[in-house]
Amino acid sequence: MTGFRSLSSVLRTLEPAAFGAEPTGDRLARIRRSPHFKEGVFQNPGGVARTRPSGSMLEFAKVFFAKDERPRRSPQGTVPVHATTLADLAHPPATGLRITWMGHSSVLAEIDGHRVLFDPVWGERCSPFSFAGPKRLHPVPLPLAALGPVDVVVISHDHYDHLDLPSIKTLAGTDTVFAVPLGVGAHLEHWGVSADRLRELDWHESTKIGGLTLTATPARHFCGRGLRNTQHTLWASWSVAGSEHRIYHSGDTGYFEGFKDIGAEYGPFDTTMIQIGAYAEFWPDIHMTPEEGMRAHLDLQGGQPHGVLLPIHWATFNLAPHAWAEPGEWTRDAADEAGQAAAFPRPGEPFEPAGLLPVQPWWRSVSAPLNHPWRRPRRAEAATEPRSGDLDLAGEP
Repeated sequence: MTGFRSLSSVLRTLEPAAFGAEPTGDRLARIRRSPHFKEGVFQNPGGVARTRPSGSMLEFAKVFFAKDERPRRSPQGTVPVHATTLADLAHPPATGLRITWMGHSSVLAEIDGHRVLFDPVWGERCSPFSFAGPKRLHPVPLPLAALGPVDVVVISHDHYDHLDLPSIKTLAGTDTVFAVPLGVGAHLEHWGVSADRLRELDWHESTKIGGLTLTATPARHFCGRGLRNTQHTLWASWSVAGSEHRIYHSGDTGYFEGFKDIGAEYGPFDTTMIQIGAYAEFWPDIHMTPEEGMRAHLDLQGGQPHGVLLPIHWATFNLAPHAWAEPGEWTRDAADEAGQAAAFPRPGEPFEPAGLLPVQPWWRSVSAPLNHPWRRPRRAEAATEPRSGDLDLAGEP
């Protein structure tokens, strides 16, 4: 324990810029007025607060560092990143909607004449430190500066694998607008984004940017990137509606019945970008399995197959005990079982949901065999308060 306290003291002294900043002043006052902020923290749907993932650190370590499983959690060769992303993006989408998955949860959506960039993470590590933390498993498809003008950058929450300091600093040098959940603007202002370029929203609040309506919608997760982890920033999923199309980005979330309400109010969606990776029995309430991700997509579409599902939050960083290829394989199986169209692009491979979808299992050429086939994991239990000694991953898995 003494060693841990010493390390904690050293990290606090370092105070890297990537920790961001705590909300203060008018921003903090607005947070305290939110109906979702109670007893000093933001609450999940259903009124349950979560300040860290549940699960035993010891049991997690036993599974995560098991020698016989470690090779399965990384690609066994070079991940086949799409080679012509820049050229493919040089012309507008023929159908008015084009989606480009850049890896993990980073997605460029070109929708009805606008460009929306979700959760841009171009850094080599999802960590506050350049020398430690989960390292990228494949290169970015193209430099962020080469992406061209972006109308709005949308952030789902402030964990390191969704809010990346180097990427934000690059984008801060442009004239893009940032749409973020309540409180997250404190980090961005600390990193050089001016307040007049921020649209900071509580759940079910909307903002108009050009011809788009962006709405922050509920999610079941938690927040925090500094050592204090005060839970003063909200997490969200997002609905984006243009003149002809609607899309949805889940951010990080456990499964909950609220997907049905989101779909009824803001859907149906031409494309949903759904988190289906980094799940584990140690945190069943904050990340979805592929089966749960498929259920969420169907809920958002009124209970029936509709539109196109794009699986996100997988293949780029090693954040959970499951095999690297498992989310892709199991999402394919879940889509087949549900009769739902799903896209499986290589990182950087643009596609139009109304056109020909990329469906080949590209990961198989560089993945170890799965040690178990498609199965149906148990449904997440209701969230409970963290126990003493629970796994604390302030930068999250």
